[in-house]
Amino acid sequence: MPDRPIHRAFADLREGQVHFATCGAADAPPVLLLHQSPRSWAEYAAVLPLLGRRWRAIAMDTAGFGDSVRPAGPASIERWAAVAAELLDVLGIARAHVVGHHTGGVIALELAAAHAERVGRLVLSSTPYVDAALRRERAQQPPIDHVAPADDGSHLAALWRRRQAFYPPDRPDLLLAFVRDALRVLDRVEEGHRAVASYAMEKRIGRVRQPVLVIRAGADPFAAPHAARLLARLPQAKLVEIAHGMVPLPDQMPDEFARVVDAFLAAA
Repeated sequence: MPDRPIHRAFADLREGQVHFATCGAADAPPVLLLHQSPRSWAEYAAVLPLLGRRWRAIAMDTAGFGDSVRPAGPASIERWAAVAAELLDVLGIARAHVVGHHTGGVIALELAAAHAERVGRLVLSSTPYVDAALRRERAQQPPIDHVAPADDGSHLAALWRRRQAFYPPDRPDLLLAFVRDALRVLDRVEEGHRAVASYAMEKRIGRVRQPVLVIRAGADPFAAPHAARLLARLPQAKLVEIAHGMVPLPDQMPDEFARVVDAFLAAA
């Protein structure tokens, strides 16, 4: 049986239009997928048809990224989680499993903490644990993706080089996908990183009561060290390691990513 097609649409929310992509039967159990910064739903383009065999898989563009409108006012993890909850309302979904990667994992955790009744199972992929120590560390570090626009276009190569070491050397298509999304928000490309670095996760994580899967991408130097900290604070969580996974895990290894997520969600 061929995979179901991906459908894309917009939802009118209080904060503005939000773009999302779906795959799967309308009456299948829903799964909401949240991307890293500064990516878009396209991070899950290869994962959606795989999960869509069993689930109603929904990958949204975080407010202000991809094709979703940027709300007025400061960006925050709490605000992005509230937008995700409103999208579920508009789609008529009372309860969904939630999957998040990098920044998306932080948003997913806040969604589970603030709207416990809306979240079934929670998947935290390459998700940082944010506490006072990390906030101090991030405050002293240079920007992650910021490059100053140059008349000769050299900033495009600089953006490529900033991420190149964290992407598979034989998959320039993955790095190109990142650059395309980053260029759409180049004037505020650090917005997602700053929102993560200012989030008080240590005050919110204790509210998470849902079953949790922590996915550790072994070759992701940014996030891999955080898995143990998450597990220490989420006693109900289990760990799966994807040994060769790097920063773009969902679109680097979609089959393995979807297999792990599907097995955990189906265990419900």
